[in-house]
Amino acid sequence: MEYSFLAEVVLITHFLYAFFVVGGLLLIWIGGFIKWQWVKLFWFRVIHLASIAFVAVISLFGIPCPLTILEGNLRIAGGADFYNQSFIQYWLHKILFYEAPDEIFTLIYAAFTIAVAGSFYFLPVRFPPFLATKLKKE
Repeated sequence: MEYSFLAEVVLITHFLYAFFVVGGLLLIWIGGFIKWQWVKLFWFRVIHLASIAFVAVISLFGIPCPLTILEGNLRIAGGADFYNQSFIQYWLHKILFYEAPDEIFTLIYAAFTIAVAGSFYFLPVRFPPFLATKLKKE
């Protein structure tokens, strides 16, 4: 496979990851308001929380995003020129990447993680049967 194609796949994956995190919280809040039962699914909520918590932790420790690094390395390996971008690369980069100090992003990620964790309180999850019985015994 060509490196530039793989870089596009990584970029699209990165976008979908961010969309899941942001859109997921929005759907949880909307779903709680209009009584969608699927927003209480344990695994969805745990994966959603883990997704943003991972971003917040690596940002807190100053670790660059692995997807950004991978995409950049693939573009370099493919001999890509930044000014010769594909349509997908141009627009997804416009959506995903903003210019601001790293501390601002760390603060945003931490606040978003708190909002996602807080949603567990305001809209409790429905535990799977095997966990629900264990929790009742304790």
